[in-house]
Amino acid sequence: MKERKIQWHSGFVAAMNLEFAQNREDLIFEKEFNLNTKPLEVDLLIVKKEPSVLISNEIGNLFKGHNIIEYKSPEDHLDIDVFYKVGAYASLYKSYGKTLDGRKADDITVSLIRESKPEGLFCYFRTHNYEVDSPCPGIYYIGGNVLFPTQIIVTKELDFKAHIWLGALSGSLQKQELEQVLENIYQMDGKEFRELADSVLEVSTRANQELIEEWIGDDRMCHALMEIMKPHIDALVKEKGEAELKRGWEYGLEKGLEQGLEQGLEQGLEKGLEQGRREGICGTIEVLRRYGYGIGEIQEAIMGQYGLSSEEAAGFLE
Repeated sequence: MKERKIQWHSGFVAAMNLEFAQNREDLIFEKEFNLNTKPLEVDLLIVKKEPSVLISNEIGNLFKGHNIIEYKSPEDHLDIDVFYKVGAYASLYKSYGKTLDGRKADDITVSLIRESKPEGLFCYFRTHNYEVDSPCPGIYYIGGNVLFPTQIIVTKELDFKAHIWLGALSGSLQKQELEQVLENIYQMDGKEFRELADSVLEVSTRANQELIEEWIGDDRMCHALMEIMKPHIDALVKEKGEAELKRGWEYGLEKGLEQGLEQGLEQGLEKGLEQGRREGICGTIEVLRRYGYGIGEIQEAIMGQYGLSSEEAAGFLE
């Protein structure tokens, strides 16, 4: 069984729902929104139900009526081509309104979210005269050569407590950070929010398996937090056990093949040697007969030369 790939994007959508929990009644969240009938989709579209709504989360300070969100996992690149691609998605989204200019350009924003800062992209911004402003740690407004208000969110630079759900989407969590995530889940009310938080936690546990394994034997972990972790720990243990079993089976099969080959070679060599020995005895008998040796002399000769018993030698002379 292959190790399950970490579903970063499903965790991201859940995290964004939780980030904007105070305004969820004011917003529409559409994950993997199809731009048209062709397979072009944005990771998340957030639409304000009422334009005048103020978003309490600082990530939403830039938001207008329609907000295109692109998430890049820690394994993904965020370079200038990705930057332009997401801008193009926003342009397509604007052009596919139900009526002519039905979606106003000044009512659309673009957000790109990634754990670490894409230094190459920011170097491009500097050398090509883009405007970069950071109103608070981890949030960068990009101005200049852009069609829509655009921001880049670097989750590692955000205040972890204020943005705990996006911060949890990391493969390098510290023990105290994971504990904060669990405590937030423990204090959370409402089935829907608990399910969203559980999606984030699933990503965190898969991305931080070494930390989880280290924590399993920690007696200081309180019972309530362990209960939250238990389903995810059980899933990891089950998958790891199945993976180890598969590796063991493959190793056993490989060793079995190796041993089979070794045994085959040994048996083949033995058979080859035996066949060669028999041919040698027969050849010796043929030569001795040609030179006029009698059966008794030949029998003595092959017994001495090949270590045969009298019965074995007689069998060759029949």
